[in-house]
Amino acid sequence: MGWHGYLTLWCAVFGALALIGYGRSLAGVTGAQRTVRVRGRIEQVRTPRHGGSRHGGIWVVVSYRDPSTGQAVTVTNDGDCGEMITAAWTDREIGIHYPRGRPHALRFTGDPGEGGGRGLGRPNAAAFLVCLGLVALAAIDWGWPWALIGAGGPLAVLTAGQLPGNIRDVRRRREELASMAAVRGRVVAVLKDVGTDAEGGTFTTITPVVAFTTHEGRAVTAHCTSGLPDPARSYGREVTIHYLPADPSVFTADRGAEHGSLAWDVPVNVLVLIITAAAAAVGVALL
Repeated sequence: MGWHGYLTLWCAVFGALALIGYGRSLAGVTGAQRTVRVRGRIEQVRTPRHGGSRHGGIWVVVSYRDPSTGQAVTVTNDGDCGEMITAAWTDREIGIHYPRGRPHALRFTGDPGEGGGRGLGRPNAAAFLVCLGLVALAAIDWGWPWALIGAGGPLAVLTAGQLPGNIRDVRRRREELASMAAVRGRVVAVLKDVGTDAEGGTFTTITPVVAFTTHEGRAVTAHCTSGLPDPARSYGREVTIHYLPADPSVFTADRGAEHGSLAWDVPVNVLVLIITAAAAAVGVALL
C-alpha cells in the first residue's frame, strides 16, 4: 500500500470517528451531555507548605448540595479532582461535575458557570485530521499548489473568524487591568516541583504562593506564576497585588508586563492571517 492508500485509510478511519462522535452528540449521549453539574462553596482553605509541591492545587474543603437527594455533601480536593484550584478563599463558588450516577467521581472547575457543551471536541479534532489527509491527497494527485490552497485557505478562514473574538478579549483584558485594585500581599510559600523532559533531562518548576486580603475582606491564597522577580527566593517577600474586585482569582503582580504582552496579541494573529491567506493566493496563482 502506497502513500495514496495510507492517506485514504487515514481519511476513512477519522471520518468514521467524526461521524460517530457527531451522531452521539445528536443523540445526547456524550460524556459532556451526561455530566451532572452543581455549584459548591469553599468552606476551608489551607496554606500550602513552603517547599511542597504545586500538584493538587491549594487544599480546600468544599460543600455542595446533591441535586438528586437534596442532602449537603462535604468533599476535599485531595487526589486527582479535575481542574487544579490555584486561587481560593472562603465562600468562593466552585464548579463540581461528575458522571450521572457516579457522584464519587467528581471533578472541580474554577468556573461554576462553565457549561458542558455538546461533546464535540473529539469529533471536531477527527474532522480536522480528515482535512489534513485530504490536503495531502490533493498535493499528491494534483500537485503541491493544491496543498497551499488546502492548508492556507481553511487556516486563513479560521484565523479571520477568530480575530474579532481575539480583539474583544484583548479589549476586555485591558479594561480589567484598568479597573484592578491594589493591595499589599505576602509570599507565604514557594513550591518546587522537579520533572523529566522527553530527552530524559530534569527541569524544576517554581511556584510562589501569595496571600492577600481584598478591600472587600476576602482573604485570598493563590499561586502566582508570573510577575515576581527571582521567584525561588521570594518566600516572605511583601508584594503589591492588583486584583479584579469582582473576581480576585484574576490578579497580577506586574500590571505593566501584562499591558506589554497584550500589545503583541492582535498583531501576531493578523500576521498569521496574512501569511495563510498569502499561501492560499500563491497556490491559486500557480495552478
